[in-house]
Amino acid sequence: MSPERDAGPAVVALGGGHGLAATLSALRRVTHRLTGIVTVADNGGSSGRLRTEFGILPPGDLRMALAALCGDDDWGRAWAEILQHRFKGDGPLAGHPVGNLLLAALWDMEGDQVSGLDLVAELLGARGRVLPMANVPLDIEADVRFGSPDRIEVVRGQVEVATTSGRILAVRLDPANPPACPQAVSALETAEWVTIGPGSWFTSVMPTLLVPQLRHALLRTPAKRALILNLVGQPGETEHLTPAEHLEVLAAHAPDLHLDLVVADAHTTVDVPALERAARALGAELVTADVRSAAQPDQHDPQALAEVFASRFATGSPAQA
Repeated sequence: MSPERDAGPAVVALGGGHGLAATLSALRRVTHRLTGIVTVADNGGSSGRLRTEFGILPPGDLRMALAALCGDDDWGRAWAEILQHRFKGDGPLAGHPVGNLLLAALWDMEGDQVSGLDLVAELLGARGRVLPMANVPLDIEADVRFGSPDRIEVVRGQVEVATTSGRILAVRLDPANPPACPQAVSALETAEWVTIGPGSWFTSVMPTLLVPQLRHALLRTPAKRALILNLVGQPGETEHLTPAEHLEVLAAHAPDLHLDLVVADAHTTVDVPALERAARALGAELVTADVRSAAQPDQHDPQALAEVFASRFATGSPAQA
């Protein structure tokens, strides 16, 4: 068997935040040919401050993805903790994670976002690569309904959309046609599997489908496409959506997207027939498995998710768990 085959299939994971981090943490257990493509629309906290001050990509979700790719040895655990360490106090550094500052420094020194990310990945001994979905920071706009069906307003900003008290109807990016990261496009075109989600549905998952060049690559790729559903609704963003309605939202934002697999947690999926119908409408087979963390039921267990991925990668096609 060739070294490349030993390394596992070429997998691309799309998303952002804690959801993408959980997926990457699972996937690094079953393949070393792994690329995380990360949304770059965060405008809050440390990322928002650095984005505003230096005009750079918001580094937070990229940092989290890099930390998720750290190994389970002493080196990996130590560097994951260092990257995530957040300064305390009330001075200028308060609230900034070390990893955000490291990325900002390397981007300033290198003058290239991908080179900076690759340098950090090399330092960490990361089991995979992390790339931004676009080469410029993005903003999210949403059409939001407040109470009356006639009262629809535009809400702008990732944080503002994620915390709105209204019902989100649709989201879009500004700029609408941003330059995609070329390495991210290439990774999608040569992938064997692509995963989407879990994560904040409107502010982390949907944006990865709205960069035109990335979307075209996702439609062209010969890879199988797997969607991982959230375990719980997100207050203010998706708490009113059923799992089946999550898939309907995806279909509304990317009507030409075909899926092969939808992964849902067996314990949190109440209406399985409705979810099966929604999955079939996207061309996918539904797989239910126990993938939630016993300690934190609102989060995925990386090892359990890894076992689902390993089973599907081994067979090369979706199959009921």
